[in-house]
Amino acid sequence: MRYFHGIKFGGLQQKIFNLMLIFMIAIIGVYVATSVVLQKKLVGIVEDTNDKQQSSIVSISEATMHEVLNSSMTKTTALQAYIADDLFNEVRSSVLTLQTYAKGIFENKDEYKAHSFNPPVKENDGIPSVQVQHEQGVDPTESEALGLVANMSEVMLSMFVNVDSLSSCFVATPDGCILFVDDRSGAYVDENGNVYDFEVRERPWYKRAIQEGELFFTGVEADAFTDILGLVCAAPVYVNGDLVAVVGADIFLSAISDYVKSTSNENGFVCVINENGQVLFSPVSEGVFKANRSDESYDLTKSENTDLASFVTSALSERTALTLLKADGKDYYLTGAPMPTVGWAVVSAVEKDVADLATKTMLSSYESINQGAFDTYKENATRSSTVVLSLTAAIIVLALVGALFLVSRIVKPLEHMTKRINALTGQDNTFEMEKVYETNDEIQMLAESFAELSTKTRDYISKITEITAEKERIGTELELATRIQADMLPNTYPAFPDKVEFDIYASMDPAREVGGDFYDYFLVDDDHLCMLIADVSGKGIPAALFMMASRIILASNAKLGKSAAEILSDANDAICQNNREEMFVTVWLGILEISTGKLTCANAGHEYPVVMHANGKYEIVKDKHGVVIGGMSGIKYKQYELQMEPGAKLFVYTDGVPEASNASKELFGMNRLLKTLNENTQATPEQLLKNIRVSVDKFVDGAEQFDDLTMLSMEYKGAKNDD
Repeated sequence: MRYFHGIKFGGLQQKIFNLMLIFMIAIIGVYVATSVVLQKKLVGIVEDTNDKQQSSIVSISEATMHEVLNSSMTKTTALQAYIADDLFNEVRSSVLTLQTYAKGIFENKDEYKAHSFNPPVKENDGIPSVQVQHEQGVDPTESEALGLVANMSEVMLSMFVNVDSLSSCFVATPDGCILFVDDRSGAYVDENGNVYDFEVRERPWYKRAIQEGELFFTGVEADAFTDILGLVCAAPVYVNGDLVAVVGADIFLSAISDYVKSTSNENGFVCVINENGQVLFSPVSEGVFKANRSDESYDLTKSENTDLASFVTSALSERTALTLLKADGKDYYLTGAPMPTVGWAVVSAVEKDVADLATKTMLSSYESINQGAFDTYKENATRSSTVVLSLTAAIIVLALVGALFLVSRIVKPLEHMTKRINALTGQDNTFEMEKVYETNDEIQMLAESFAELSTKTRDYISKITEITAEKERIGTELELATRIQADMLPNTYPAFPDKVEFDIYASMDPAREVGGDFYDYFLVDDDHLCMLIADVSGKGIPAALFMMASRIILASNAKLGKSAAEILSDANDAICQNNREEMFVTVWLGILEISTGKLTCANAGHEYPVVMHANGKYEIVKDKHGVVIGGMSGIKYKQYELQMEPGAKLFVYTDGVPEASNASKELFGMNRLLKTLNENTQATPEQLLKNIRVSVDKFVDGAEQFDDLTMLSMEYKGAKNDD
């Protein structure tokens, strides 16, 4: 034992001091070591939790985004294709109307006088005008056919003014003359006012009309006088096997081109591909989706990129699901939908990197939040360790108790947090604050960060769920509209249990949720049965609404006891008064005098009826067609009579029956229809309609149909014998 300046060294005091010092150092060492181990464990737990949370976010976000893209892009693309195809279908309907009108004039040419006509004049440029051109050496004043078709001038002018998709409409005669309507009169005369010659019979559409023998669309070609790109829809007109005219209409494609260019943005683009697999319209300036001239463009269906070739081939014939493929060195999400009228397709494309941007943004936000919380934790942990180490040298017992308490405080919440995160599933995906996390330190901050991120993730999923529910609601409303429409039509059979003089049955199957076809039958009085079948222009809900209005107007006029012709005339005038959307409806209407079997009929642009006389076969009745209802006011319709003997049967239908097509675009046609009808001439009206439906379904073999399928059959059994 020694003393130095009054201080004792050695002895019991020193040993106790040394023992306490060693004990304190040991405690501090253990504490430091424990703190280091716990901190590493905490960092590992945080990093593991971060990885699992990121993996969960990526999985849920990518699955949700793919579902949203698949639903929105496919439906949007199909809608764009439908809208574009409807433009061509509108032109097709216009050309069919011209064909019907021209045929009626030539079949009844003795009833028409030669109508005046005029050549183009420069002063009419910009004004819709009826005008005539002819081939070199042809004198139009000597053309009998031109004088006849000139009677169509007012109809053609009205059609051009009211159908926005038409660039022109025309009637060409076999003697080298053409009567046409457009607003470009200045293009057909030179600076001296002389009209340019026009080689009518040398035009591709004229030659092909004779070759095809039916309505068709040409490929994209330049207008003969303006060089504007467009299509021509044309059809021949035959009377008694002789060509009397070629009717048609032009469609300029500048509107489609402008629309496609407007779709280009940072999210994707839309392009149009023709039946040859060539890109017609596209906002893309480079790569496989670039639109080139036809002589420089290549067929994408034969591309070395087999995935792209297969996708384009499918898009030309059917709606495609969301497809991921590589093109031009980029990954694209693609959807496609066909335009059946012209055989083209609309393709929508979105770069995968753009579609995945939401997930990347969410991960970046999550990483930022997590890193901020972790940095805060590290900073506060370091500060706390310094304070605790300073106090430990003075109060070892409290330090020990504090260390044990701190260990318990840190480990238990983190272990609970780890178990809760590992338990997160698709059904239970919400991390919420609990009392065990309320530590008022970094643990609580970390838990709050997880809870905040979890809430944002839940809200994100909730919004997507709301969008999905809204789409399901729309689907439910369309289904309800289908049922309402079906309930509006007569559908209780037998229709008239007390009427043994006849049997009647009808059916309507819409191509979409709701349709534009309709039928009706009702007793005007005890001795007269009114029957009608009709086809509204267009499809979907607008056509269904127009169908309801048309059915009510026709039925109201019929129940006033009017003749068949008067019913159509008065209904036409009523519909034309408020027809702002310029829709029209084809109608066949017949009134059966039950006691005699006399059937009085009138036809407004509808399909020919089919009649089987007693002990005979079904045959087409080629009645005289009037103009479609809603086309123009003031039309007077003609009626005709059919004598129905006991055992005779009537079958009427809409164009969805003969125009039902299979995957090869082949039509069911009238020949197959007559064959099916005559396979069982003894069938009741109900069995007859079922036989036809079976035959049509077997023919189309699952191919998607674009028109409603509506039929009505009536069997006349003879006057009631009171004896």
